[in-house]
Amino acid sequence: MWSAFQKRVSNRLARHFRAAPHRLPVRAPIVSFTFDDAPESAAGEGAELLEKHGGRGTFYLSGSLVDQPSDHWHGLSNDAIVRLHQAGHEIACHTFSHQCAVDLDETAMAREIERNRSHFRSIDSSIELENFAYPYGLASVWRKPQLARAYRSARGILPGVNRDVIDLQFLRASPLIDCEIDAEGIDRYFDEAVESGGWLIFYGHDVADRPSPYGCTPHLMRHALQAAEKRSMPIVTVAEALRRIGA
Repeated sequence: MWSAFQKRVSNRLARHFRAAPHRLPVRAPIVSFTFDDAPESAAGEGAELLEKHGGRGTFYLSGSLVDQPSDHWHGLSNDAIVRLHQAGHEIACHTFSHQCAVDLDETAMAREIERNRSHFRSIDSSIELENFAYPYGLASVWRKPQLARAYRSARGILPGVNRDVIDLQFLRASPLIDCEIDAEGIDRYFDEAVESGGWLIFYGHDVADRPSPYGCTPHLMRHALQAAEKRSMPIVTVAEALRRIGA
């Protein structure tokens, strides 16, 4: 296993060595809401809020965490995954075991990718895992080329708006997490996206009145959704955003 310092170095190198550069077209800004590990509340309250505002989200899942308890929430069930998929939300990929990409060599990463694909095909054969998010937000400069062959994109947790020339294998994402951002911070990101014509991605975990340290309240999520509506920004999945930007 790599040390915390080595993981941070790998993540920083991954920021600067672009595996899949892509220039954004000059178009109206868009926003995507994504959920990692997908607690039950994200598939419930989170998905319902998105649908009420005419949007759909992207859920980055690890097969090993499905229907499993954790210190902060219970993982969503197979039935919830099917409901999300049928409602038009995107089912996307972490590593199957939720291992950090930096800790995996090429063979181990290939095994994680295949295990996740097989797992979700067994739930619903029409689920296609097109996009990836780095577990714990830590990218591997060595695994980026491998992931580029397997997925259309890979998302991290480096905050900011995706603008101008982006790396499809290191998409920026800003926290929709109560202990990390407030309504004013959300508005600033939206204003930056409008000014730049960029692609704003939010990430979070649970959506609950008493969220974990990694989640948000329904109130904060409603504010973000209303901010998108006020600026006439489409709320789309990562897969749909990639289609719109020609990637």
